[in-house]
Amino acid sequence: MNLTEALEHHLLDHVYAVLGNLGPIHFAITKYLITMWIAGAFCVLVLGYAALARARPAMLLRAGVEGAIVYARAQMEPFFGQDTDTYIPYILSLFFFILVSNLAGLLPDGATSTGNISVTAALALCTFVLIIFVGVRKQGVMGYLSHFVPGGTPKAIAPFLFVIEVFGLFAKSAALCVRLFANMIAGHIAAITFLSFIFLLGKSSLAMGLGVAPAAVGMALFTQALDVLIAVLQAYIFALLTAVFAGMAAHPH
Repeated sequence: MNLTEALEHHLLDHVYAVLGNLGPIHFAITKYLITMWIAGAFCVLVLGYAALARARPAMLLRAGVEGAIVYARAQMEPFFGQDTDTYIPYILSLFFFILVSNLAGLLPDGATSTGNISVTAALALCTFVLIIFVGVRKQGVMGYLSHFVPGGTPKAIAPFLFVIEVFGLFAKSAALCVRLFANMIAGHIAAITFLSFIFLLGKSSLAMGLGVAPAAVGMALFTQALDVLIAVLQAYIFALLTAVFAGMAAHPH
């Protein structure tokens, strides 16, 4: 077993068709892109079915989704106040999309698109834009910028404080990007590493390879099962922190 090839197969994107280039930007149909299309379509179809269908399975699904909406509204209301209903559709869409994308990698021949730094960076960029949009929409451009430097700050340190606050704004989104990427890629690396022990020790001795196989497979299965919990938790954390950061921009005090 070539560990490098196994990691590349499971963790790297694969290009199926190149559509063209625009300077340094490459347009292509890739495995992660198709996975994101499927995740988005799945969310639209399943949630649409839950909202519109009248069959018993749809009613049960609707009850679960409504429970998630009620819980999300309760979590978001302290941050957004009366604007909660304005932003909750985006926050919930973000949660369900990330959740499905996280879980897709656990399916046979699936791909965890959120295990790619470019994908998580794009999601974090959406959060960054939302933070600025909410702050400017609520307070106006100058009102939003004025909170970067609190009133009464000495003029000598005001520029430094402004730079620190701007850096903190970028750092919030960067932290979301890295956290989601690292947590989703770590589980796959761990599972492949455990399985690789079978082949690495098997090269020295068939008995050693067979002897370590039950423990290695068991640890790999445990890691995959733990990935289900991590997938849900990371989707929740990303959506919740997006709401927190955007709510702080709307209500800086």
